Amino acid sequence: MGLDCLGDSILTQSDEQAGLGPRRLAWQAVTETLKRRVPLDDVMEELLRADKLSPRDEALARAIAIVTFRRLGTLGHALRERLNKPPKDERLMHLLAVGAAQILFLDVPDHAAVDSAVEIAQSDPKLHHAGGFINAVLRRVAREREQILAQDDPWLDTPTWLEERWIAQYGEPLATRIAQAHRSLASVDLTVKGDPQAWAERLGGVLLPTGSIRLKERTAIRELPGFEAGEWWVQDAAAALPARLLQAKAGERVVDLCAAPGGKTAQLAAAGAEVLAVDRSAKRLQRLEENLARLHLTADTRAIDAEKLTAGPFDAVLLDAPCSATGTIRRHPDVAWTKSEEDIRKLAGLQSRLLDKAAALLKPGGRLVYCTCSLEAEEGERQAEGFLARHPDFTRNPVAPDEIGGLTECLTPAGDLRTLPSQLALSEHDRSGLDGFFVARFVHKGS
Repeated sequence: MGLDCLGDSILTQSDEQAGLGPRRLAWQAVTETLKRRVPLDDVMEELLRADKLSPRDEALARAIAIVTFRRLGTLGHALRERLNKPPKDERLMHLLAVGAAQILFLDVPDHAAVDSAVEIAQSDPKLHHAGGFINAVLRRVAREREQILAQDDPWLDTPTWLEERWIAQYGEPLATRIAQAHRSLASVDLTVKGDPQAWAERLGGVLLPTGSIRLKERTAIRELPGFEAGEWWVQDAAAALPARLLQAKAGERVVDLCAAPGGKTAQLAAAGAEVLAVDRSAKRLQRLEENLARLHLTADTRAIDAEKLTAGPFDAVLLDAPCSATGTIRRHPDVAWTKSEEDIRKLAGLQSRLLDKAAALLKPGGRLVYCTCSLEAEEGERQAEGFLARHPDFTRNPVAPDEIGGLTECLTPAGDLRTLPSQLALSEHDRSGLDGFFVARFVHKGS
């Protein structure tokens, strides 16, 4: 469970020093994530299995690690400006970044951030000599906080390769707004089974034009009304659109490819469809099944590579394809620093193969929705065009504005859906934004 579920109250309580445990774990998580180029969530899960923390300390560790990645460019720039010579040991640089992140961006006392970083170094055989150095650097960061924060260039926190791609694809003004949005905390959105207006009022949330509920306050999700009863689930407003656009009907046979963690499966099952949820990870499917059980929804599940699936034919297919996930950087800022252009090229090939497989699973006249949580054209617009070129027996079914709450700015000229982190601006800035998604809808021409 991430910070989005636990809330931020841990950072504003009177207890100044939550101990070394969460801070050490945050440092280890940042180091391992960057070294292995794997998702922060996976690294955190591994570390927490070996080093159990209280829920409050776990939330603090996650908060520190997430904000370190969200502002990694700013932190690196600030530290380099205050170092005569950057240390060769990357672990030391990461420890400085974790300490600086707390000083600059989290509501913890400066001395707690500084002293804990010194103690962590002194307890490490390779860094024990660096305590004085860390103390001096971080205290200078604290003294010069206002100067550092005044350098408000949003591109500082975006790797150069992504900056160049987004400017080329979206133009500099829009790309800059995307980069700025990535520096903000992601909202918490809910999908409800029914009566969203009533649930918005009961939960103290805002009913978005797309039908999702956006919480006004960050709080412990499990303690909210309706959680135990299975009346709703956490799902970004953009992530909820692909299943809605599939328009599944009661009794239809629908397959959800690459289904875990299951938000879209739940939407399809709630619509009354007979759903087969497919994912290559048995562990992730187990979580999907647990989520469905809480929601009192049912779906068949199968742990198999989607390319090897032989079931069917189906009335409709939902393909949420594996992708670079650059559309989720607000929520998972480590993505910006662990992915590469080579990843995008490899994933684009897999996406094309999965689209071809999805087409083969459909009945004549069947419907296909393809989506990715990516900002990259190779994983979105180009995939749609390539699919139609390879499959003349399919046609695009354009998305209409009234299907997405009138958000016309989210539609491409071709009629596909392209949501961006800078869209859905609300009066309260910290409740604005969407995950970046691409959605294309196709129909088989057969009858």
